[in-house]
Amino acid sequence: MEKVWQQHYPEGVPLEIDTHIYNSLQDVFLQSTQRFADSTAYVNLGKTITYAEVEVSTGYFAAYLRHEVGLKKGDRIAIMMPNLIQYPIVLFAAFRAGLIVVNTNPLYTDRELKHQLQDSGATAIVILENFASTLASVLADTQVKTVITTRIGDMLGLKGHLVNFVVKHIKKMVPAFSLPTAVSFKEALRKGRNHPFKDEKIEHEDIAFLQYTGGTTGVAKGAMLTHRNMIANLLQAEAWTARDLTQGQEVFITALPLYHVFALTANALFACKLGAKTILITNPRDFPAFVKELKAEKFSFITGVNTLFNALLNTPGFDEVDFSGLKVTLGGGMAVQKAVADRWQKTTGCVLLEAYGLTETSPAVCINPVNLQAYNGMIGLPISSTAVEIRDLEGKVLKINEVGELWVQGPQVMKGYWNRPEDTAKVIDANGWLRTGDMGFINEKGYIKLVDRLKDMVLVSGFNVYPNEVEDVLVSNPKVLEAGVIGVPDGAAGEAVRAFVVKKDESLTEAELIAWCKEQLTGYKRPKSIIFVKELPKSNVGKILRRELRHLNP
Repeated sequence: MEKVWQQHYPEGVPLEIDTHIYNSLQDVFLQSTQRFADSTAYVNLGKTITYAEVEVSTGYFAAYLRHEVGLKKGDRIAIMMPNLIQYPIVLFAAFRAGLIVVNTNPLYTDRELKHQLQDSGATAIVILENFASTLASVLADTQVKTVITTRIGDMLGLKGHLVNFVVKHIKKMVPAFSLPTAVSFKEALRKGRNHPFKDEKIEHEDIAFLQYTGGTTGVAKGAMLTHRNMIANLLQAEAWTARDLTQGQEVFITALPLYHVFALTANALFACKLGAKTILITNPRDFPAFVKELKAEKFSFITGVNTLFNALLNTPGFDEVDFSGLKVTLGGGMAVQKAVADRWQKTTGCVLLEAYGLTETSPAVCINPVNLQAYNGMIGLPISSTAVEIRDLEGKVLKINEVGELWVQGPQVMKGYWNRPEDTAKVIDANGWLRTGDMGFINEKGYIKLVDRLKDMVLVSGFNVYPNEVEDVLVSNPKVLEAGVIGVPDGAAGEAVRAFVVKKDESLTEAELIAWCKEQLTGYKRPKSIIFVKELPKSNVGKILRRELRHLNP
């Protein structure tokens, strides 16, 4: 397919990027810590730490892992914690030691954690003690030999002692656990001071992350993301925003968890490359406290998912935040809804830019131009050095505006799934094209519109219904807060559309909402039934889990 999108790139955005600028993410980190040594790197729970201080701490921790634990290049280390200063210290220390990072959701169940540790072969883990009881229950069934526990207040200085006491003894947020051989994070740093440290040599094709997919279509798989994959995505993001973001001067709000691939690249890595100050939000679900953080400092860059933006907009006091410095609002992880995007722009004065990516693409594939004037319903243009095609189910390349499956090729596409060559072969062809499982089309200007996940499509009397479209119509009703749509068996039509709705106004009725849909949707697309619920099931980043909606069926 002709790369028509390149004709519509914003001024100054290159068609290609050169990944050879850096050998590894270690290079990216060390260049930033030297260039921005005296600048603030992270702010969390009232604590500020500079790039120079981060470099020192990562050196101590890397020395501990190598000399005290005996980890060597290519060994896997799991990180299981929310957004705390400890996270980037462990992350960049792992790169300096040549290790492969296995990002792990702190909210995993015993079964999920056991699978990920077994599958990755991780031999070490750094875990917030709030979640250590889960690890204790599965540790014996894994290859993990080294456990390093940390507490919320460990990097907060004197204040940290009080924080740790309150978290454990007052709020009772640390379930009892037994990990007799565990070492504390602070002790590891102290021991690391006693060893000289030399950074491991890392090459482009060395694996940086085993980033696990959600397992929505079977067992969770580890995407092998190389240093080249991640460097490519950083350079692609920088190329896209270079005219709008200034190195050493930006303030990033990081509310999405850093263990998720979206925040991992856009916040943990991209912010470091830019020398930005990163405000780490440890508990973004406490929206009143989140808004208080937003009021504390003028910020310029924020990432999120549609549900997070929607929740902020509905939190008292959000409209009192100073948005005068906000340059970029980036939405991904799930479809951005027009009603939310329009309200965000009206409230903040900043366009909510929709982007698109996958765990398997490090993650960015498409981003809307930063100079976009208003929400356009598209996921943007393919970024530099990225090729896309729309194919039918037989693999034939389709024409402009024809709906099919999106395929991607570029330097950010993963090496494959860890120890799963058959699964890899199902999604990456011989020419390096990755099938995404997402349905959409490319218009005349190269903008891509996603219509839905292939597996979420509803077939009503032979007609395709895309849940995203129906959800957009539902949430455009001023009395609706959130909505999720699935297909359910129907004797006459094969499948019927069912909607689950969270009310914003309690006066809303099913008949009223069906009438609303009747005005905006053709017959087969309209919900046949609407179920009102208090909340919708969501993933760790706030993405609505349609597969879980089926369990809410009456």
